[in-house]
Amino acid sequence: MRRGKRPGAVRIGQREARAISANLGRDTRATRRRRHLTQARLGELVGLSQSEISRLELGQGAGASIETWVAIGIALNRPIGIGYTRDTVEPLTDAGHLDAQELVARLVRAAGWRVTFEAPNDPRAPTGSTDLRLDRHDGVVLVEIWNRVDDLGAATRSGDRKLASVPGARTVWLLVDTAANRAIVRRYPTLLNSRFPGSSSAWVAALTSEGPVPARAGLAWVDVRSGRLRPFRNAASSPTSTVR
Repeated sequence: MRRGKRPGAVRIGQREARAISANLGRDTRATRRRRHLTQARLGELVGLSQSEISRLELGQGAGASIETWVAIGIALNRPIGIGYTRDTVEPLTDAGHLDAQELVARLVRAAGWRVTFEAPNDPRAPTGSTDLRLDRHDGVVLVEIWNRVDDLGAATRSGDRKLASVPGARTVWLLVDTAANRAIVRRYPTLLNSRFPGSSSAWVAALTSEGPVPARAGLAWVDVRSGRLRPFRNAASSPTSTVR
């Protein structure tokens, strides 16, 4: 009678187990030597023979129990950590933000911009980053994308520091079109206009076509559902509003 094929998960699991045990074996050997332990001595500490330790170090420990590997880690003062990796079915934690970044990157590339994702503020000491850095023949633009602005003051100060690290750069904030962000715009129109006086329409044109880059900082909407950028309209209570 013909034997059935092993399920795919079993075959992959066996291959992964061999790879993991090979890595653990190499680490065990290197750490044991740094600790000046013989295979026999390590075996005594964990209840295994010298030959069994040798076999594990050679990468033949795929069938060893978790208890065995945990004991070896304890004996070497390198406790082993075991757990599942990130769920490959569930979306990423920051999937909503990534969706907006992906959309903006795609739109601006079509307009001739070179895009750097999560560009470090200072490559020599990358302690922070900008969502997207855009480079084109007519300038550098730092783009911050906000799914939700939770601390407007802190966000503004952070933006200033990033801008100061790139001489000559200009900046635009893109707010994801949500009820929460719309409420912020309605509540603080004067503050936003004073901080981002650049024409919203001009910024959208600069990002999505070959329009010139405004000299002053600006704001615009990013609408992930419709797949486009939109300028602000009537955001401020004043008829002279520049956020438009």
